Amino acid sequence: MGLPAGGIAQACQRAVLVAAIGVFLAVAPSACRASWQDQPPCFPPDYAVSPSSAKPGDTVTVQAEDARCNPRYGQDALIQVTVTDAAGLNVIKETAPMNDAGGFTFRFVLPQQATSGEASVEAVPYDLDWCDDTGRNNRVAHPSGMQRASCAARTEPLTVTR
Repeated sequence: MGLPAGGIAQACQRAVLVAAIGVFLAVAPSACRASWQDQPPCFPPDYAVSPSSAKPGDTVTVQAEDARCNPRYGQDALIQVTVTDAAGLNVIKETAPMNDAGGFTFRFVLPQQATSGEASVEAVPYDLDWCDDTGRNNRVAHPSGMQRASCAARTEPLTVTR
C-alpha cells in the first residue's frame, strides 16, 4: 500500500539530494568554462629591443605591449631580461615589473664589459611555467627548484659596437 512511517521522509531526502546533484551538474560545466585552464594557450607577448645596435654605456629599451589574450600574470608579476653577449656571457640578468597582461618596459645601460658582436636579448615571465609543450595553458608558479621546460627560448638580436 503506502510507505512505512519513516519511508516518506527518506524518499523526500533522496529526492532533494538527487535534485541538488542535478542542479550542480547543470551549473558546474558553465562555471568550469570560465576557468583560465580551459582557455587556449596564451604565450607571453612579443617584445622589441631598441635600438638594435648599441655601444657600452648606451641605454637600451626592451618593451612589450599587452598580450592579446588574457595571461593573468598578476599584480606582482615580473619579467626577467637576460642579455648574452657575443662571447656567450650574461652581461645583464635582471627582473623588472610586468603588468597583468604581460606589458612591460625595461631599460638598461649596456655594460662596458659586453663583447662586441651579435648579442641576444631574452625576456620571459619570471618564475612562471609559460612554456606550453603540452597543449595546455601552464600559467602557474614554479615550485622551488623547478626549471623551464623544453621549448626554445625566443631572443631578439642586439649588435654591440665600439
